[in-house]
Amino acid sequence: MTPEHPATAAPAAVTRPRFMLRVAGLPVDSVRGLRCPDSRRWADDVLRATERVRADGERLGDLLHDLVGGSEDETLRRTLLALRRDVFNNRLPRPGAADRALALVRGLDGPAGDALTAWLAGRRRLEEQRAAGAALLAAETARARGHLRALAGEERLRKALLLASPALDAQLDGYVRSDAAAPPDKKQRKIERSLLSYLYRTACKTSPFSTFTGVALGTFGEGGGPDGGPDGGPDGDGGPDRGLRVRIDDTWDGRLRLNVAAVGRLTEAVIADPVRRADLPVAPASGWGRDDDRVRYVRRWITQGDEDTAVTFDAVKDRLFFLRRSGTLERLLGLFEERGTLRYGELADWLARDRDADPEECAQYLQALLDIGMVQVPCLRTEVHDTDPLRAFQDSLRGLGRPWADRLAGRLEAPASGIERFADADPAERRALMGELRTALRALQEEELGADGARVPQTLLYEDVAAGRHAELSAPAWERLAAGPLGAVERVLPAFDLTLPQRITFKGFFLARYGQGGRCDDLLKLVHDFHEDFFDQYMSFTAKRTAFDADGTYVPEENWLSLPQLKALDTARQTFVERMRGLWADWEAGRGGRPEHGGAEIRVDGALLDEVAAELDTLHGEFTPQAHHVQIADRPGDPLVVLNRSYGGVSFPFSRFTHLFDGLDEQLLAATADLLPADAVLAEVTGGPVTSNLNLHGRLTEYEIVCPGERGTLPEEYRIHLDDLHLVHDRDADRLVLRSTRLGREVVPVYLGYLVPLALPELPRTLLLLSPTSMSPLNVWGGVPEGAPVDGVTSRPRVRHGSVVLSRRSWSAPAAGLPLRPPAGADDAWFLGWQAFRRAHGLPDRVFATVADSGARGATGAKPCYVDFDSPLSLAAFEALIRTAGARVVFREMLPDEDGLHTVSGRGHHVAELAVETAAPVERTNPS
Repeated sequence: MTPEHPATAAPAAVTRPRFMLRVAGLPVDSVRGLRCPDSRRWADDVLRATERVRADGERLGDLLHDLVGGSEDETLRRTLLALRRDVFNNRLPRPGAADRALALVRGLDGPAGDALTAWLAGRRRLEEQRAAGAALLAAETARARGHLRALAGEERLRKALLLASPALDAQLDGYVRSDAAAPPDKKQRKIERSLLSYLYRTACKTSPFSTFTGVALGTFGEGGGPDGGPDGGPDGDGGPDRGLRVRIDDTWDGRLRLNVAAVGRLTEAVIADPVRRADLPVAPASGWGRDDDRVRYVRRWITQGDEDTAVTFDAVKDRLFFLRRSGTLERLLGLFEERGTLRYGELADWLARDRDADPEECAQYLQALLDIGMVQVPCLRTEVHDTDPLRAFQDSLRGLGRPWADRLAGRLEAPASGIERFADADPAERRALMGELRTALRALQEEELGADGARVPQTLLYEDVAAGRHAELSAPAWERLAAGPLGAVERVLPAFDLTLPQRITFKGFFLARYGQGGRCDDLLKLVHDFHEDFFDQYMSFTAKRTAFDADGTYVPEENWLSLPQLKALDTARQTFVERMRGLWADWEAGRGGRPEHGGAEIRVDGALLDEVAAELDTLHGEFTPQAHHVQIADRPGDPLVVLNRSYGGVSFPFSRFTHLFDGLDEQLLAATADLLPADAVLAEVTGGPVTSNLNLHGRLTEYEIVCPGERGTLPEEYRIHLDDLHLVHDRDADRLVLRSTRLGREVVPVYLGYLVPLALPELPRTLLLLSPTSMSPLNVWGGVPEGAPVDGVTSRPRVRHGSVVLSRRSWSAPAAGLPLRPPAGADDAWFLGWQAFRRAHGLPDRVFATVADSGARGATGAKPCYVDFDSPLSLAAFEALIRTAGARVVFREMLPDEDGLHTVSGRGHHVAELAVETAAPVERTNPS
C-alpha cells in the first residue's frame, strides 16, 4: 500500500454553481421486503456450523490417523478408515455404523472417543439445521412474492413501465391476481424476472426515464442540507457534512413528448403522397456550390430504425457529393437563386414549361433529385430546439396554407391534447390515453394520408420528470470533500479520453496539408479529403486495435504521421499502467494471496497523478470544461465521492432536461458567457434534423454552426454558416483555431445532444474534433494482471485518490465458477450455495453484476443488474441472464450502499447521482 500524498499542482478547474441530481423513483427501503432475512440468518448459521464441524473433523481426522497407523488388525483398520473418510467428507456415518465406530474408538483411545462424540453431536445438529431451511425459505419466498405483487402497483413504477414495456404492463394485473401461494409457472417466472428488473431499476439505479428516475436542478450554496447548520459543518457524531445531504419533494412533475420517429413517419407519409407533395415548399440542399463542371453538395443518407424495438432512432450519415452541371440542373438552380423556396408542384410545372418536357418525365426528374437530397423539403423536419415535436409539426402544417394541411393539423390536436393530459394521469388513465394515441396515429396515416400500412414506434412517448424544483448542497462542504482530489484526477483524464487520438490525428493531417501557421478556407473540402484520403482507413485500423495484448502489454495508438503528441499520450498511458502494476503487486504481497474480506483499498497518491499529468502537459487545451457523474457515500468519518463517469463539454448534464425547468435554458446560456475568453464564442453543432428525443433541448449557446444540408434554428444573425468559417494553426499556442470571418472571433463548437457523437454524420462529427467534447472512461485496471483465481474467482480492491473512488471493489468469475441452480435442485441447497459463495469470496450483500456472454444470442446483460444475495427472487432473476457456459460475470460493490445514501424524501432514502461541471477560469480580454 502506497502512502497517500496530495497532488503537488493545485487543480486549475473550479466547480460550477449548478448541478443536476438524478434520483431513483422509489426509496431503496421499498425493496427490502423482497429479502428473506430469516433464511439468510439460517444460511449464515449453517455455514458457520459447517465450518466448525469441518474444523473439528480435521482435528478428529488426525486422531483417527494415529489409531489407523497403530493398529495391525485389518478389520479394525478398515472400520477406522471408513470412519475417517466420512469425517473427512463431513458426512454422517450410517446410524448403526456410527454407534459401532464410537464404541470402538472409545475402547482404543478416550480423548479420540470424546472428540468423535462431540463431532457426531455437532454433525447431527448441523443436519437438523439444514433440514429446517426448506420450509423456512419456502415461507419467506412466498412472503417476498406477495411483497413483489404489492410493489407492482407502485404508481411511479407503473407510470414508467407503460412507456418502457407496454407488453409487461399489460401482463402485470393478471400476475398480481394469481395465487401467490402456488408455485409460479414458466410464464409467471418470466413476468416475475422482468418485473424485478424494472423494480430494481426504479429503486436502485439512476438512469432518467419517466418516473423510474427523476431529476432535480441543484446549486452549490452557502447553506447546509437537511438537518444541517447554516454553515454546512460536520455532524457532531463525526459523520460527513450535513451540507451534502439533500431532501427532494414528494410530488414529481413530468412532461411528455411524442417520439420524433412517429413525427418522422407522418412526414414520410405526407411527402410520399404526390398530391400533398405538390403543395410542399422545396429548396436545394443548403450549402450547395458550383465546382468547375460539377455541382457539389452534402448528400445525407437516413437509415430508418426498427419500430418494433424499445429504443429506435434513424441513423444519419453524410458525404460530399457531386452532380454534373447539366443544362436542366443549371436552369433549376438558377430559378432557386432567383426566387428562393418554391412549392414542389410549381417547380414541376415550371420545369415542364421551361424544358418543353413531358410532365411525367419532369416528375421523375424531380423525384430523383429528391431521392438523392439535392432538393429537400426542409419545413417538416424536427430540429433540436423543437422541444415539443408534435406541436412544431402542427405549426409547420398550418404554415403551408393548404386545406389538407390545416385539416391534418386539426386532427393532430386530439393526440397533442392527450399527451398533455398524460403527465398527471394515473396508470389506468395512461393506458387508455396510450391506446387512443396509437389508434389516432394509425388512422392518420391510413385514412387521412392514405399510407399503405401504418408505422407506429413501439416506444411512442418519452417522459422526463422533475423530482422537485430545486436542491441545494453546501459549497464549502463540497470543496472540503471533493474539489481537491477530483481536480487532481481531472489532470490525468486526457490519458483515458477516447476521442483525443482522433483530435491529435486531425491536427496532424491539417499541418501536413497546410503547414505551421497554415489556413484553410474550404472546410467542406478539408473534411471530405480528411475522410477520403486518411481518416476512414485510419478508423478501420483503430477499430481493430485492442488497448492491451494477450500479455497485458500496452498497444500504442496508430501513429501514421509520427506525431509527438500521440507518443506523449502513449507514454502517459504506459506510465499509469506501470504505476498501477506496482501498487497492485504491493497489495497482492500484503494480502499474501488470501481471498479478500472487508474494505481493502489501493490508494493512488498525488505523486502518481503528477507523473502521468506531466506527460500530458502538451495535450491540454486552453478550454477544457468537464462534467462528472458522481455519487456521495455518506459514511461516518470517511465520506466518499464515487466517480462514475467523466466527459468534456458545456451544459451537457442539463441539456436534455431544459424543458422541465422554466428559464433554465436562458440561465445556462447567460452563464456560459464567463467560460470563454472575450475573443471566442460558443456555437452549437446540431448534427442536422433530430432522429431521437434525446437530442431535443432548449437554446444553450449564443450561436450555432449551420452545416450544408441544414437550415439552422436560430435567427440569422446567430447562424454561422460553414462557408463563413476558416481554420488556422496558431503557432504560439500550437493549436487549431476555428474562426468566423463575419464575427472576427474564434468559434468553439459544442454538441449538446445525448446521442454519442460517434453516431453523428461525418461533417459535424469532424467539427467536434475542434471542440472540448471528450469521453474519458477511467479504467484503472487496464494492463494490470489479475491475481491468482480462488476457485475460479478473481478480485480487485477499491481504488481511490483521497475521497474520490476511481474504481469499486469487483469480483470476476466464469459461469462455471458460480453456484447456479442445477436441474431439479432443491431451493434451500441452492440458496445455501450462493451464501457460501458470497462468504468465501468476501462479496457484500448487495452488488451490481455485468454479464458478458458472447456465445448467447442477443444482449445478455450489457448493463449492470442489481443483485441482492438475501433475495432468492433476485438471485433467480440474475441467473436467467446467464445463457451459456461461456459467460463471465463481474460483480461490483454497491457504493454507496443503502446505509450511505445522502438523498431523502418523505418516503425514505433514495439512490442518487450528481452531475457536476467544472471549468478553469479564463482571462477576459477584449476581442480584436
